[in-house]
Amino acid sequence: MDRASVEETILAVIDCMRASNHCFSKCLQEEDLLMVAECIRLTKECSEVCALALNALETDSAFTKPIAALCAQVCDTCAVECGRHLHDHCQRCSEACLRCAEACRNLVAA
Repeated sequence: MDRASVEETILAVIDCMRASNHCFSKCLQEEDLLMVAECIRLTKECSEVCALALNALETDSAFTKPIAALCAQVCDTCAVECGRHLHDHCQRCSEACLRCAEACRNLVAA
């Protein structure tokens, strides 16, 4: 794998992980938790998959590409859910997830 594309993907994954964690935390503070329950679940899962992807990328794991493909799939799903909510933290998370998914797909395709 091209080291430049790996580094680019690492940055996107870190940004997504941070945005997902922030969104998770902020959603837990919302008055209507039922309204954001799926967002809470997905942002936590997204953050965990991003952490797995980051570890695979940083250690040049033999499983980097399948993990990156999974990360893209989870990020796409999280982006859709967060995009449904008007909160700033949800919108920022959705955007970070879309960038991460694209970076992971590009890495897989390389």
